[in-house]
Amino acid sequence: MQSLYQKIFFGCAILISLNCYAQEANLLIGTYTQKGSKGIYVYHFDTATGKAIELSHTNNVSNPSFLAITKDKQNVYAVNEDVEGGVTSFSFKNNSLKALQKIESKGAHPCYISISPDQKNIFVANYSGGNIAQFYRFADGRISNARLIIQHKGSSINKERQEKAHVHGAFFNQEGNYLFTPDLGMDQITAYPYKVNANPVLQVEKQIVLNANPGAGPRHMSFSKNGKLIYVIEELTGTVSVYQIQKGMSKKLQTVSTHPTNFTGQASSADMHLSPDEKYLYVSNRGNENNIVKLPLLENGLINAEKNNYFSSKGVKPRNFTISKDGKWLLVANQDSDNIIVFKINPTNGDLVDTGHQIKVSMPVCLVLF
Repeated sequence: MQSLYQKIFFGCAILISLNCYAQEANLLIGTYTQKGSKGIYVYHFDTATGKAIELSHTNNVSNPSFLAITKDKQNVYAVNEDVEGGVTSFSFKNNSLKALQKIESKGAHPCYISISPDQKNIFVANYSGGNIAQFYRFADGRISNARLIIQHKGSSINKERQEKAHVHGAFFNQEGNYLFTPDLGMDQITAYPYKVNANPVLQVEKQIVLNANPGAGPRHMSFSKNGKLIYVIEELTGTVSVYQIQKGMSKKLQTVSTHPTNFTGQASSADMHLSPDEKYLYVSNRGNENNIVKLPLLENGLINAEKNNYFSSKGVKPRNFTISKDGKWLLVANQDSDNIIVFKINPTNGDLVDTGHQIKVSMPVCLVLF
């Protein structure tokens, strides 16, 4: 029989284990809320097994489709992707989100939000509004009303999707001194110099423009760790372009397709991420494909376009996906099949292996793994 001391010891060990576990929430899920989603979900993701357990969720948050979390993990910010676009600020304590405020995003259908590396400013890309809005971040986690709005103006050759400017993201480079804003409607990526103590913080007059191929529709971006290369996923043509910026001048180095040579469907690429070891670039395709594409990278960072591999997303309309910092896991949000699939990444060749684990959430579109 167990002694009283053994029982106390094991009881304390269980309590300590549960308490530690409760503090290890590391997955945020942003959703569309048309079909009953509660908004933002907080999950624990077990990096040993790939299993996930829900810890909490918000209530009555409208279309929090894209999220950003501060470095200290004390605050979360979400766009409200509505016609009357909004930005909601949350405190994040004890694995739970508490809304602090909601303000106007200053444009319709905000689709991306980012926090400056110095944590002092919030930037929102308003897709239908065609602009970038900047908000100052206060010490208590709240944010100011918009202090700067940069309106894009222009169009391109796809008359249905590129009838006007459609800003689709706001990405800081590795150095944190430029904010890159891919515009699907204009076929341009505009890089604005960022200076935290300047007014305004974005130096519009010193912008650098990267021109995409007509009809490409630049959407999301990734940067090499050395800061020399920029990868851009182009939604409308399903292509990836690789750029280089030196001394304020941009140069396109490569454009490759993410589709097989016999592909005849309509392209609809969504997201892209580099593997932590920068051996592979992964891309999600929606439309007729519903897959994740692995594109091997050469030593110089360019894409080895002849060796693409294709993996089913195990769902419909894969949107945002995320890769764990250790490079072992890839999670993909399938919007129209209401599931998040957990893949294990083969450490030898970068292939995706379906673990059989999935998270059932209505219309997931954004994953933040931290």
